[in-house]
Formats: sequence, structure tokens, C-alpha cells
Amino acid sequence: MRSFASALAFLALALGSTAVNGAGPAGPAAAAAAGAGDDWTAVGGASDESGFSRLAQIEAANVARLGLAWSLDLPDEVTLEATPLEVDGTIYFTGSYAKVYAVDAATGKVRWTYDPEVWKHHPEKMVFSFGANRGVAYEMGADGVPRVFAAALDGRLFALDARTGKSLWVVESVPEGALNISTGAPRVMNGKVVIGNGGADFGARGFVSAFDAATGRQLWRFYTTPGSPEQNAGDPAQVAAAKTWGDGFWKTTGGGGTVWNGMTFDAANNRIYIGVGNAGPYDPDKRDPGGKGDNLYTTSIVALDADTGRYLWHYQENPRDSWDYKSTPNMVLGTLPIEGRPRRVLMHAPTNGFFYVLDPDTGKLLNTPGMTTLVTWARGIDPKTGRPIENPDIRYETGLTKLWPGTVGGHNWQPMSFNPLTGYAYIPVQQIGARFSRHGGSESAFNVMGLRLEPIAEREGDGHGFLVAWDPVAQKKAWEVRHPHLWNGGTLTTAGGLVFQGTAQGAFQAWDARSGKPLWTFDAQLGIVGAPISYAVGGRQFVSILVGYGGTTAAYGKFMDVGWKYGRQTRRLLTFALDAKATLPPGEPPSFEIAALDDPALKLDEADVAAGRELSVRCAACHGVGLQATGTPGPDLRESGIALDLASFTELLRSGALIERGMPRFDGLSEAEIRQLHAFIRAKAREALGKRARDDSAPMPKL
Repeated sequence: MRSFASALAFLALALGSTAVNGAGPAGPAAAAAAGAGDDWTAVGGASDESGFSRLAQIEAANVARLGLAWSLDLPDEVTLEATPLEVDGTIYFTGSYAKVYAVDAATGKVRWTYDPEVWKHHPEKMVFSFGANRGVAYEMGADGVPRVFAAALDGRLFALDARTGKSLWVVESVPEGALNISTGAPRVMNGKVVIGNGGADFGARGFVSAFDAATGRQLWRFYTTPGSPEQNAGDPAQVAAAKTWGDGFWKTTGGGGTVWNGMTFDAANNRIYIGVGNAGPYDPDKRDPGGKGDNLYTTSIVALDADTGRYLWHYQENPRDSWDYKSTPNMVLGTLPIEGRPRRVLMHAPTNGFFYVLDPDTGKLLNTPGMTTLVTWARGIDPKTGRPIENPDIRYETGLTKLWPGTVGGHNWQPMSFNPLTGYAYIPVQQIGARFSRHGGSESAFNVMGLRLEPIAEREGDGHGFLVAWDPVAQKKAWEVRHPHLWNGGTLTTAGGLVFQGTAQGAFQAWDARSGKPLWTFDAQLGIVGAPISYAVGGRQFVSILVGYGGTTAAYGKFMDVGWKYGRQTRRLLTFALDAKATLPPGEPPSFEIAALDDPALKLDEADVAAGRELSVRCAACHGVGLQATGTPGPDLRESGIALDLASFTELLRSGALIERGMPRFDGLSEAEIRQLHAFIRAKAREALGKRARDDSAPMPKL
């Protein structure tokens, strides 16, 4: 193990004496061991998931000289959520549907690509997609073969030779017939690759699986919600979890709790921490009729033995989740001064709005969590029990229920970072509320498995995103930056005293990590949701970011609409270095103008329009709630010539002619349902044009 003296020497070489003298509360030794060096080998830079770069060539004093070194256009992609990796001069990343790219890190030249072609292997899974994948894993095998791992939307996990892109093995990580999908990046740990999945919103049962990195052989699987008594038998963790559910719940739902994003490998303890998602369905009376328990292990952090998948401990952040809260944002291993001495900690900022500092050995709280955003569902967290102090009537007992944060957080999947030199975590935060009801609700509410849900903006700060510098020891904000729009990118922090983040409006920016002073900005010509990375090639430090606004933005309509239009702005990988002089060609600016189409001869039936509105939830993830598109991953149907004509619309839905471009086949829809969807689209197009939705004698209804 590196001594404290050698760690100081290493840090002095890497950062310079100023950085050492200005070391934050965790101390310089912690900084020397944290994060990434010349290579960015994991989603969070290294296994600690800190998003911290030890490189300091680019610093606060010279970041104004940062320029574009090269760019790579990605015209076939829609949403780009991945955090790239960089290893030995090659960048690896995934596109919208898990297509893997290997790119020269110094020049941007494509070395190879690999497309898992979900549309060909499991086309039925495409109906659950919103065109997003969050990246790859990399590991040099004991056999000397460097491998890149990724998971396709349908759950197929695959390994590629990192040198050539050749497929080494492919396995099904999702059992046949299960509703689960995969959008997250795998993690690697000593010859094993681990992958979770999504699907809780459909009532799927969550689990994580570990596979042999060399062969793809399944090694273990841990379920995050229990099954039937027969399935639970012999597994103490499942038997214990089952006691927190009502009798027979497994007969109607899988319970949710999918692990679709955050996983952190603790090499020192040979364990993995998994962030478990929301319960499903959201309404506890529907998923657990008659039950009153906590519904473990939903919305929890769970520690597992890396070799066996054996349960070690859990910490549940939202017992009996009822609001689509989730513990899936990244978890950061670090060192903090707790009660006067350095302690290894696990830091987490989930969607519920609190910031947790846990003991990674026990899962116990090390201090009292603070609120990173507006929180109304609870008054705080009990430091003795670790349980939230909930406010009354928050589970829609009395009808309409409003609370903050809404379902997107708080902090969602976009990675936060932690800088051991400043002692601050840098969190992309959203402030927006949500309204829930079992019946009724406004016309902008959408139906999620029987529960009416809609985002609301009523409080000061609602509808905005924030870059929050958080002091995890004092449990308070050190500084924050308010962004014009809600949905922004993940963060990178560096030993050069910087924080980088991309924004919804297309600005890639750098701030002083200690003060929050803005230092540099670049117009990326499209919104950013992924996180940047930093690496060094040939002694030169680079910063890279994927540019491709989208993902879940369509499901939040006007709150995430920044004016980007489908197919009009270029998706790219951008890479920067000091004194670089490359430029981007002029891009098309955002626009809120809707070029809606209409057939004046078409008469619309009120009942068809109303039924189509209910059916349109199937279209919302790609085309927007209420058809208010945000530019990705699908076009605005009000502007679509195919959706103008019922015959053409029917043919597209039935044939799957555009499935390779992400448009699923909906051959299960009846003729009546297709007619109703078509009527709703036509009514919304007329509304956008300011016309009467039915005929000249009828008032235009609210849709």
C-alpha cells in the first residue's frame, strides 16, 4: 500500500505545491488515491465513481485558453447520455441504442464500431425505449485481452475485443418473458462484469447479475424485490425482504426496484454497492394490496459481496416508496473528516432531495442528511433510525397530493462528482414538483399504471436546474448556479480546481470549484445531458463530452422543451485542449415554432380524441406528453406527414418500417386504437395551429 509520504510526493508531482497546500478537508493523501489519472477507465473515472480527475494542466488560471481540439459528428444518433471512457489513447462510448464506438483520443478518428441491433434480435423491447444508453465498461483480462462491455436495450450483455471491436461473447442478462430492459453501463470488478436493468415503471422485478468477464458465464444474481415463498426459500435476504410486503403481492407485480444506473465497486472490501430504483407500480395499494410494510429493497442502497452476490447490508432511503423516487443516482466512495478523523464514506444524493453520508462497512448514517433542493415530502431524516420523518397525507390518501421534489428529482441519473481537494460534491439538481392522484387530475396528467401523475411548477426556482456545490461534512450548500432550464448534464471536477458541466441550452461550461465563479463557456449547439471526462495523451490534457439532448425529456413536455428540433441539430463528441483552434460549422438555433400539418376535410370524433389521449402515454417517452415534443428521440407528430394520413399511420405502426431508426412496431394495437391515436394527433396539430379542433361550430377543447 502506498505510504502517506509517497502519496504526498505523488500528489505534489501531479498537482503542484499550490494544490497540495490548498488540500481540502479530506487531505492530500485521499486526493492522490481518488479518481482518474491519465486514463478514464470507468464511468465515474475509476471504481470510486467520484468523477474526479487528478490532472491539473488545465486549471482555473488558464482555462480561458481552452479550445476545441476536434469533433466527431454522430448523425445516426438521437440521445447521447453516455459518459465516455478513455484507455491508452482510445475513447469508448455508446450511442442511443448501445452501438459502441472506439475513437482515437488524440484525433477523433473512428477506429471501429459495433451495433447490437436490438431491432433485429428483440424488436418487442423497442416499445420500452426512449433512445438512451449510459455507457460501457472496460477491463484488461488476466489473459491479456482488453475487453469492452455494454448492454443492449433488450438486456443482452456483450463483450468486445477493445482492440478490434470483434464480438467475444453475448449473453442474455434478462430471463425470457421478463419485462426488464437495460440502459445503464455495466461495471467490472476483478474478472467479473455486473449489469442491472430497468422496467420498474411497468412492474418488472429488479435484479443485478454478475458474469465471468472472459466467458460470459453467469456467476450470481441478486433480486432486489422478493418473489414467491418458494422462490425465496433458503435465501435469508429474500425471506427478510418478503416480511416487508403483503401476502401474495408477487401474484400481481414484480414490485419494481430495478438497478438501472448507479453501481460502485469497493475494491478494498471486495463488495459492490447497488442503487435500487423506485417501486412499481408507484401506487402502493396497487403493487402491495393490504400491505403496510417498507417494500424492501426498493429505493435502497444494498451492499453485496462481489464474489458471491451475498447480501451484506442495506439502507432504505424511501420506505414504501409511492412517488417514483429512486436510489439509482451514482454513489461516490471517498474520505471525509467525520468527528475529527478521516473516515471512508459512501456519498449519495438520490432523487428524494437529501444528501446521505454512509459508513460503507455498515450502511449506517455518519451525519444527519441535508436537503439539496426544495423538499416537502419529509421534514428531515432521523439520525438515530435513519428513517425519513415523513409529512402527513403524502400518499394521496386525501385525493390530489402535491410534493417536492417531483419524480425526476432532486438529483437524477446525471452523475455528480466529488473533489477531495475542495471537499465538495458537485450535483446536477432539478427543482420541480409533482401532483399525484388515483382519480381525476388535470388534463396534463398522464396515467402510469393507474396513478395520475403530472409535473408542476409553483414555487420559486421551479422549472430550473442548478449546479450545487455541496459540503457533505457540514451538510449544506457551499455555492450554487441557477440554470435557465431544468434538465442539464452530469459534472466533472479536476485537480486544476475546476468543475465542468453541460447545460440544456447547449453551453459547455467551467467554474471555479471553490467559489463557483464562471470561467469558460463553449457553444455546443445542442443541449447536453451526459457527463464530461478528462484524460491525457502525449502529455496533453483533454476534456471530452458527448452532445445529444434527450432521453426522458419527452416525458416532461414543456418543462424540458428547450426548442431543439428532431434531426436539425448535430449530435457530436467534442474534445478540448489548451490553445486548440478547431471550430464547428454554424448550427441551427433552437426554435419553438411548430410547423403543424392539418387536413381540413378530416372530421374528428370527440370520443376518439379522448380515447386517443389516454392511449398516447405509449407515445410519450419518444414524442412527448400531450405530444409536446422536445426534439428527441422521436419527431413531433404534429409535424409528421405520415401521421397526417390514417392509412399511412396505420401502415407504419403495423409494419415497423422505421424500427432500425428507433420507431417500434405496434402490431398489437387494434384498428380502433390506431384511429383514436390518429384523432388525438390531429386534434393536437389543430390546437397548435390555433384552429378549432373539430369543426367551426364547436369550441376548441383543452387537450
